[in-house]
Amino acid sequence: MSKKPVVLYGASGYTGRLVAEYLREYNIPFIAAGRNAKSIKEVMDGVPGIATASVEVVEVEHTVEALTKLFSGAKVVCNMVGPFIKYGGEVVQASLAAGCHYIDTTGEQDWMRLVDEEFGERFAAKGLLVSPAIAQMYTTSDVAVNLCLETPGVDTLDTLTLWGGMPTYASMQSVFTILMADHFYLEQNEYVQWPAASVFNVTVPGQHQVAMAMPWGGTPHPVWHKRNPRVANVKSLGGVFNQMVMKGVEQIAKMVEEKIKPLPPAEQRKALSEQAAALQSGMPPRENHRVNRTLDSVWATGPNRSVHCVIHGARNYHQTGYLQAFAAHNLIRGRARQAGFASACQAFGHREILAGLQTYGFVGDPIISGHVPSVGVPVFPNTQGRIGV
Repeated sequence: MSKKPVVLYGASGYTGRLVAEYLREYNIPFIAAGRNAKSIKEVMDGVPGIATASVEVVEVEHTVEALTKLFSGAKVVCNMVGPFIKYGGEVVQASLAAGCHYIDTTGEQDWMRLVDEEFGERFAAKGLLVSPAIAQMYTTSDVAVNLCLETPGVDTLDTLTLWGGMPTYASMQSVFTILMADHFYLEQNEYVQWPAASVFNVTVPGQHQVAMAMPWGGTPHPVWHKRNPRVANVKSLGGVFNQMVMKGVEQIAKMVEEKIKPLPPAEQRKALSEQAAALQSGMPPRENHRVNRTLDSVWATGPNRSVHCVIHGARNYHQTGYLQAFAAHNLIRGRARQAGFASACQAFGHREILAGLQTYGFVGDPIISGHVPSVGVPVFPNTQGRIGV
């Protein structure tokens, strides 16, 4: 039974250590848990400032029974163990059984839909939040989405997220898992499947060159906004700034379609794991604020108006670590705006999340162009066309 309010499950990975770093920033006691206590302790010993944190390392089996026992007494489970469609079921079930809020960092749309459809109402009945995909690639862009939705009359979202760097080992495993699944955009509030291995050339605000992007598994945005009465259509693309890396991802997507999907399930898993490890088997270096930049661009349109929001930032994995700690901090203090299945913006407020990201220097002022509401909405354009909060 946990004597600390947060359990960080999967604490030995790249993202796990960053979540630990920001839990320490918020002065939140936590349990760092996983299948190998030695590995977790080695990672936790390297977290900046960890000597001032209240942290306990626990080794636990990946079963519903063992995890329920560990989570009991805690308030929030931060799950870092992916691919989530493969390993997330036991964790979300144990969180529900133990009476804990559940959050994770997934980008897997099939996992999002499963959580929404199978667990959303069950968590809501207990007054608990279940919020997958609290991560830079999705939450920061959803801040831009919700800033655009402050303009009346828009109902169609076109989102683009780009970042500088390479995916971690765990992220690469998830990328391959995503490529194996069907993924969808939203058209008139219905899921429509993307063509396999879709890749697009996209315009990038602030530069002359185009970039490459792909549906990235469909992203969580169509799932988050399927029931949003303001929204009818959602298409989301993502990628990295480095075009050579994206060309490699394009080749991988085609290889998965042609060579891996025809294999029997057991051979598929083995081939996917081997391919992911070949591309990223080690721990990436700590992010550099000047190098690992992020860009979130959202066009929101309606029958007679449009608005464009761009958020420039840096250190996408650090943003993810911060966002997880921000969510845990608010949940511990009972500040969630709704229970059940919800995005971070729906649960905590997009302007509150934006203010937190800016406090830590992760993002600049959003740049909004097009129709900006002038009545009844608290946004104030300054002379640079940026929006103050």
